[in-house]
Amino acid sequence: MKVIDSSKLGGRLRRGVIAALVVSAAGAGLAAQAQPGPGPEGRDGGGWHHHGGDERGGMMEGRGLQRMLDEVDATTAQRGQIKDILRAARADVRTQMQAERALREKGMQLFTQPTVDAAAAENLRQQTMALRDQSSKRMLQALLDASKVLTPEQRAKLGERMKKRHEMMERRMREHGPASAPAK
Repeated sequence: MKVIDSSKLGGRLRRGVIAALVVSAAGAGLAAQAQPGPGPEGRDGGGWHHHGGDERGGMMEGRGLQRMLDEVDATTAQRGQIKDILRAARADVRTQMQAERALREKGMQLFTQPTVDAAAAENLRQQTMALRDQSSKRMLQALLDASKVLTPEQRAKLGERMKKRHEMMERRMREHGPASAPAK
């Protein structure tokens, strides 16, 4: 097992390790924001949001989901089935995210030690990636299940909507540039 003594790291290497930790923590924070969380007013509404649980929601919850179902003319039965599928998936992913938070805490403890255990850090990274893979697989399964509820015509409408949304996002990126461009 390889152990790194942080007191012997050179200035540039130490700054590089610190920068990597900051980037990793920031990435984990963004991932956590995109994961299920409490809804408005502290209700456990869950959902895939980026705005702290407001009622707007994303495509997987709230008004975003309602709008998507409206655009494909989903029936009442389809709406109920899809909401149930997504609700169950969010609950499963929420459990996985709690486990990932615990791993992040272990990582912070690991990297604040005078001597950093590289093997332990790699083990935590692998555990984190396995949890993220489980979450991704679970959400894919939910989307596949939801796709079975929709007709081919409804899925085609949804595909067009997603294509337009993607084009709009690309246009905004070209016009405004990436928000987190590195400073030189």
